[in-house]
Amino acid sequence: MTRTTRLGRCGALVLTGLLSAWLGAATARAEDANKADIEALKKSLAKYEDYTAAIRDLYLSTEGCVYYKGEKIDGAMYYPKGAMGVHFVNVPSIGKPLDPMKPNVLIYEPTGKGLKLVGVEWLVPLTPDVKEVPKLFGQKFMGPMEGHYPLIPREFVHYDLHAWLFRDNPHGMFTPTNPNVKCTKAEFPMLEKPTKMMPGPM
Repeated sequence: MTRTTRLGRCGALVLTGLLSAWLGAATARAEDANKADIEALKKSLAKYEDYTAAIRDLYLSTEGCVYYKGEKIDGAMYYPKGAMGVHFVNVPSIGKPLDPMKPNVLIYEPTGKGLKLVGVEWLVPLTPDVKEVPKLFGQKFMGPMEGHYPLIPREFVHYDLHAWLFRDNPHGMFTPTNPNVKCTKAEFPMLEKPTKMMPGPM
């Protein structure tokens, strides 16, 4: 191996190392920014720990406490075993530009002492204007999928993203279901089938 070849290889290794370090630092900065945004979001939603405050701000309950068995069905979304809880939907906000600080849905868990705020959800209807999968906090939305019948019409084809801000989720903060959330205290527990996937940008 000539001295020139060795120097060329050394230069390539140094460049690769610098590039890896830069990419790692960029990823860390993005993660830190997401953490800061998530903490700001949690603080902004603190008032909704009282579900009556949510109702006053037009987050209206769908009543049913949704949970899944974790079954896999061809052509349907996969939801690990766990619950989605009771959804309080702000209908006027749906279809407007995504706002990371204003989720379209607040998620509550029924307990012996009332409703406990455990997470949030963003919804993006599938329209001709949607050319790519929506993203927030570095996370791609799930979908497109039919509406979650019977609480939501099947015709409401959409993307969604859950975030378990107020209840730890062993499957990850942005997983759609949470095994730590239960519907056992719910007045209307609702076992749902996985939602059918629909064509669209994926």
